[in-house]
Amino acid sequence: MRIDDYVGELERALTGPYGPKHDLLVEARYSLADTADALEAGGLDRAEAERLAVAGFGAVEEVAPGYQAELTAAAGRRLGMLLVAGIPVTVLMWSVVWRFYPTDRAALTGWPVALSRALDLAQLATSLYGGLVLFALGRGARWVRGPQAVTRSLGVLVWVMLPATGLMTLPLALDGRVGALPDFLPAMVAGLATAAFWGVQVFGATRCLRVTSPRRHRGRG
Repeated sequence: MRIDDYVGELERALTGPYGPKHDLLVEARYSLADTADALEAGGLDRAEAERLAVAGFGAVEEVAPGYQAELTAAAGRRLGMLLVAGIPVTVLMWSVVWRFYPTDRAALTGWPVALSRALDLAQLATSLYGGLVLFALGRGARWVRGPQAVTRSLGVLVWVMLPATGLMTLPLALDGRVGALPDFLPAMVAGLATAAFWGVQVFGATRCLRVTSPRRHRGRG
């Protein structure tokens, strides 16, 4: 197998964030090319030098699991960073919206207030878990046996919390005491920003579940 064929097969065997995956493939290609160059300088023709370099590098089935573990950790770190940075901003943004929303605050008592606080706490708890995953896949990697379970747990949490958050938000939006919140421009902007943020979360969580798919790991094994 020539270098291009080997790198192409390795690329098809890996799943993960584009940037880290591209970097790993470039690193593998450079390593193979350096070995092939040395062999060619020793008197072998280019084709034979590349085949020997590939053979010494290891079969794709042997190399891919280690690379995939790095991509799995990268996917978990990216989602964790997104939650740590994005959720507090979202909570703060809506707090500002509610502070300036023109309504009778004395009428906003009882379950809407309790539900709003529970919503904030649920989101902040998700952000906190994202921070723990970020630490576990970074400096705490020495205590983590493998990134697969940690990354998958974060993806599952996001897929559970987003529908739960939506269900908690719906009664607040429909409560008559809130008034015409959709007609309040800052609330419209905040709603669009929140929807976009949720979409990015879904993308990141789906990628985490893909890279940690049991079927994919069984097939590679």
